Amino acid sequence: MKKVVVINSEAMGEGSEELGKQLIGGFLRKLWNQQTKPQTVMFYNSGVNLLVEGSLVLDALEGLFKAGVDLVVCGTCCDYYDIRDKIRVGRISDMQEITSLLMNADNVITI
Repeated sequence: MKKVVVINSEAMGEGSEELGKQLIGGFLRKLWNQQTKPQTVMFYNSGVNLLVEGSLVLDALEGLFKAGVDLVVCGTCCDYYDIRDKIRVGRISDMQEITSLLMNADNVITI
């Protein structure tokens, strides 16, 4: 079963941004420790900022990547935030592939 997790923000949920950043870190670390991992974790909008050098969740993302999870990063979003050359893990892609991955997934979980 193809599972895709979508992360569209550098904070999880609405309300306190500081709390949201703690929550996304906790989520990614727990996901990394899960026996069953998603096939793909997709990042767009401000979620792409989680993959840059200095990110507080880079350890969990590197662990997911080493475990075989495909980390797909929106190129348009990287350009918008001017971080294309700062991405440290995952691969930069485009909306064509993002759309295809979403449409071919059995389950899509948006965080």
